[in-house]
This record gives sequence, C-alpha cells and structure tokens, in this order.
Amino acid sequence: MSFTEFLANLIIPLNLSVTLLVVATLLLIVRWRKTASLLVALAIAWITFWSVPSSSLWAGGMLEQRYPHQAADALPVSQAIVVLGGNTLGGRRNWFEPYNGKTAILRTDTAAQLYHAGRAPLIIVSGAALDGGRSEASAMAAALEHNGVPSTDIVEENHSLTTHQNAFYTAQILRKRGITHFLLVTSALHMPRAMASFQGQGLSPTAAASPPQIVVPDEPDFSFWLPDLHTLNASRSIVKEYLGMLVYWVRGWA
Repeated sequence: MSFTEFLANLIIPLNLSVTLLVVATLLLIVRWRKTASLLVALAIAWITFWSVPSSSLWAGGMLEQRYPHQAADALPVSQAIVVLGGNTLGGRRNWFEPYNGKTAILRTDTAAQLYHAGRAPLIIVSGAALDGGRSEASAMAAALEHNGVPSTDIVEENHSLTTHQNAFYTAQILRKRGITHFLLVTSALHMPRAMASFQGQGLSPTAAASPPQIVVPDEPDFSFWLPDLHTLNASRSIVKEYLGMLVYWVRGWA
C-alpha cells in the first residue's frame, strides 16, 4: 500500500475518529489529559459532521455542481467519448436511499446514451484490473455492447489504476488517433479531479457527467440534521475526493 492509499484510508471519517480515540487513550495513560481531551473532541466532531446528511449535501454538492449533468442532446458533437473506471458497478441513484439496481445509472449507461444520441462515433473505456482479474475497461466494454454499442466502436485502455493514469494512458490513444475533441464521462463527484487530470495532460475535454447522486431524496421523513450510519459510510467518497484533489495538486498532476 502506498502512502497516498494509506492516507486516503486513514482520513475516512470512521477510521480517523477511531485512530484519534486510540491515540487519546494512550495520551491519557501518560497523563497528557488536555491533549487527549482535544483529540476526543476532534474525533467526535469529525464523525458527527460526516454522519449528518446536510454535510454531505454541502461538501459533495459543491463537487457535483462544478460540472453539472447535462442531457445528451445538450452536449456538443465530438470525436470520441472517454469513460473512466472506478466504481463502475455502483451508480446508485441517490446516496441517501438504499441501492436499487433497477434505478442505478452506471457511467457506461451515460456513455451509451451519448453514443446513441450521435454525440460521438467512438467510445474509449479506461481502467485496469484492480484485483488482478478482469479489467474495468473490459467490463465496461461488455456493458456498452449490452447497451447496443458495437464492439468495433469501443477501444479499451487496460493499464490505468488511478485517475492520473486514466488521463496519461488515454491521452496516448487520443493523440495516436488525432482526437482533440472528446466528451469525458465519469461520476459528477469525480468529474472535477478527472477534468483537472486530463487538462494536466494538455487536453481539453468536455465534461459529460453522470447524473448527480448527492441530492435530497424524495422522502417525506428525510432529515437534514439527524445523524445516519449510511450517510457516514457514504461520506468516505467525498472525503477521499477532496484528498485526491489536494494530492494531485501537490504532485502537479492537475
């Protein structure tokens, strides 16, 4: 595990809060009571903040609205559609509702809609095998074929393990094919970092985000301020996205 991966897992709300409480316990043993009390307060504040739906709606909403979702016919005709891997089997309609496969919208669904709307004649899918098995690109290609996209119009990029690598390896394919105008498909939450990564490769993509997922659900008893375990678990993606943007900026990748 790289340091960046370790940091990403550490900063997850539940993990960080537990870590702070463990450190606070050790400090109490050596009688550093004031520092221990501060760490306990920070742990409680951190986990409470991310347990409240209003926090995710605010922090996640800011990222999702950087490049708002648009209908396929509102986007320009381009030379290609680039689809990034990463949680491609998720696509839940709303973070605050139970997962429902019947209403889920995958990134490949968004790409297929763009293709059938005549936005581009070619789809490039990007993503390696994260677990050593089938690559995300291969899985996305199969999903696109299931959605009526001919295999001859799909190109696989099977080497990238990160968003930075998505941009790096896909840029090579785009340049070899002389493609300068393309639509970039990923989740609305991930789009700011994805756009910055491709722009860092000297490319100028047009954002074609999947529908936002961090939105107020259509439930009469939904509470903005009531802590919720599901909200806490889902918030890890928001936290990791902000951390990823910071790391990419520090490394000069975005």
